[in-house]
This record gives sequence, C-alpha cells and structure tokens, in this order.
Amino acid sequence: MKEQHMSTSRVRETINLLFVCHGNICRSPTAEFVMKYKVVQANAAQFFHIESAATSSEELGNPIYPGARKALIKHKIPFDDGKRARRVVPEDYQRYDLIIVMDSENLWSLKRRAQVFAQDPEHKIARLLDFTAQPGDVDDPWYHNQFDRTLEEISHGCDALLERLITTHRLND
Repeated sequence: MKEQHMSTSRVRETINLLFVCHGNICRSPTAEFVMKYKVVQANAAQFFHIESAATSSEELGNPIYPGARKALIKHKIPFDDGKRARRVVPEDYQRYDLIIVMDSENLWSLKRRAQVFAQDPEHKIARLLDFTAQPGDVDDPWYHNQFDRTLEEISHGCDALLERLITTHRLND
C-alpha cells in the first residue's frame, strides 16, 4: 500500500525508488544517498522512499565500500553507516515505482533475476543516465578507483531524474 501525503491542492502518493548495481556497495548506495540528499534540498523528501540493492549475491551484508564512503564524505552527502548490501528480489518490482540501474550489465543481470524484471510490464526499469541529455552507463569505480568521478556522474543523473519526477508528479504545486 502506498503512503499518501497531503498538499494544499491534492493528495500525493509516495514515489518509491530503487537504485541497483552489481554489488550494492559502490554505485547504488551512492545513488541512494545522493538522491536522498537531493530530495531534502528540493523540499520534497516527504514524497519519496529511496533504497538500493544488488543484482548479485557476492557482497550481501557488506557495508558501503570505503572508496564510495570517502566520496560521500568529501561531497558532504549524509549516509547511513549501517547500510548493508542486499539483493534485489522479484517482489521489489511491485514495491517500487522505478528501478534504476547503473549500467547495461546491471540491466541484463536484473532481467535474468525474474520474469517480472525481464518483461517489465509497467516500464519501471531504466538506466540512471538515460534521464540525462547524455544517456549511458555510470562507470563502475570498482575497476577505475575514481569514486569522485562516479559520484559526479550519479549526481548528474539524480538531478535529471529528480527534475523529471518533480515535473511529472507536479511536486512544486
């Protein structure tokens, strides 16, 4: 059941977002906390529920990777130190309004997890940077160790996504 929020003009339902990457220790938790920060800055936090998950089971239970933590701290993005990696489950398709993957490989892996993801009947699944003017994949800092660059890519994608959601859901009314 979706939570509802009152505004002066109408009732709004919570927008549930799930960010997904391979291990849920670098990019997807970074996106989760960047987006949480951005919705607070936009005075729209009450309209959002934001989490993250992995397509694989390799990192289950592990905390945010140190390089990602350092980038979040450097950019003054608050995060939950207790965040632990979890794997996406088929039920997430119904729980979330949008499932946002970091790259094409994550998209492929997600679609192999369950039929509902493969079919995507409600068109809920997208890559984060596809919301920007320059669609593509968010680079995985696990391989290039440039966590600040990845955070900047994620921030750019979250800006575009938030702008679209505020406009689409008329959150400024």
